[in-house]
Amino acid sequence: MAEVKLHGFWYSPYTLRVVWTLNLKGIPYENIEEDRFNKSPLLLQYNPIHKKTPVLVHDGKPICESMIIVEYIDEIWPQNTLLPADPYDRAQARFWVKYVDELISVIAAFLHSKVGEEREKARENLWERFRVIEDQCLDDRKTFYGGDTINIVDIALGSFIKFIEVQEDMFKVKILQSERFPRLHLWFNNFKDAPVIKENTPDQEKLVAFLNPLIEKIKAVKASS
Repeated sequence: MAEVKLHGFWYSPYTLRVVWTLNLKGIPYENIEEDRFNKSPLLLQYNPIHKKTPVLVHDGKPICESMIIVEYIDEIWPQNTLLPADPYDRAQARFWVKYVDELISVIAAFLHSKVGEEREKARENLWERFRVIEDQCLDDRKTFYGGDTINIVDIALGSFIKFIEVQEDMFKVKILQSERFPRLHLWFNNFKDAPVIKENTPDQEKLVAFLNPLIEKIKAVKASS
């Protein structure tokens, strides 16, 4: 088997997508932990355009962008397939992955919001997006988006919902309300309790303790630039 390496941040939802995919497929890999404020020369060499993680290096060749990496892995290692075989179902899955990735600006707005009216408005914006996923994406008769097995939409959505769960702890505010979003809430419980996800997701308390000062540091860097 060709050598597989992953450059990433352990706390990043984007890196988690690749970690989950590699473990779902049972692919051994070398994890290379990067420093957000002091990225390695190799990372900058492998991703000279965006200079971001994650980067998967397979047999010396780098692949960038989390969901492109997930699709690449799914093509190279077909076991436990993540993309539907049917062309229409595959197109639908890719649509929802794109929709989920467009949530990042709304999630970031909540993360950087101030207590009070600004944060409440940011939460309302998140709820609008959640309502679309609740009503149009998920089926409460299925364990996961893909049915009984995790697929590419679950990987994409699970990473962001996990990050939102962390923000709930950080800000002491409930976002993913079970009475408001019963399908999404049930789906996320199924997802995070799946053994391969549970075993490869950082501890909640560790994430909160690490991210609180990191977010403040990032804010300070942006303010001074």
